[in-house]
Amino acid sequence: MVNFAMTLNNRGDMFAFSEGFPHEDFFMQQARKNGAEVATLDPTIGVGGIISFISGLIGAKSIVEIGTGSGVSGLWAFRGAPDDATITSIDSEREHGASARTIFEEAGISAQRFRLITGNIVEVVGKLADSNYDLMIVRSPKDMVDVVQESFRLLKGNGVLLIDNALDGGKVADPTQRDFETIARRDSIKAIKEDARWRSTLLPIGGGVLIANKI
Repeated sequence: MVNFAMTLNNRGDMFAFSEGFPHEDFFMQQARKNGAEVATLDPTIGVGGIISFISGLIGAKSIVEIGTGSGVSGLWAFRGAPDDATITSIDSEREHGASARTIFEEAGISAQRFRLITGNIVEVVGKLADSNYDLMIVRSPKDMVDVVQESFRLLKGNGVLLIDNALDGGKVADPTQRDFETIARRDSIKAIKEDARWRSTLLPIGGGVLIANKI
């Protein structure tokens, strides 16, 4: 029997190739540069492509994002979503929301299509309406367990949950890693996997992406 891992090691770098597959436009590149200056957590280009693909695939008209970053993720979501789609993006850092607002405006996205909220993430999420969103994007590990618990309530039937950086670049798969954020990611993945109300898969792109469909 051929060792699959050894076979992969003898081939090209498919991860780098996958990351280079989507095209990032000027505004996405600028948002990424802005984010690097203030150390925001933004999706890789490959993950951005997945976000855009899913938002287009399901025709997501109502999107909620936990962890605004610099606006990179929002731009990818807008690229794939219908022209009348709206995004509610929540972050605990005011500077992140300001950065996203600026880049959205520069990209010509109407202010009526996005709502940027700064505050305690768990408190804000708890006030969001039931069954109101087609797509939910999560990338804030600090509040991930609580947010994932709320995600089923927030999504419409057949809605999609996407957890960005779910594997934290491999730390989650290493049982010796026991820091708070790694455990939060690990527990969130386990909760989704073991809940029969979800159909899910885990992809090793970027820092790892978990995609779950609300049954």
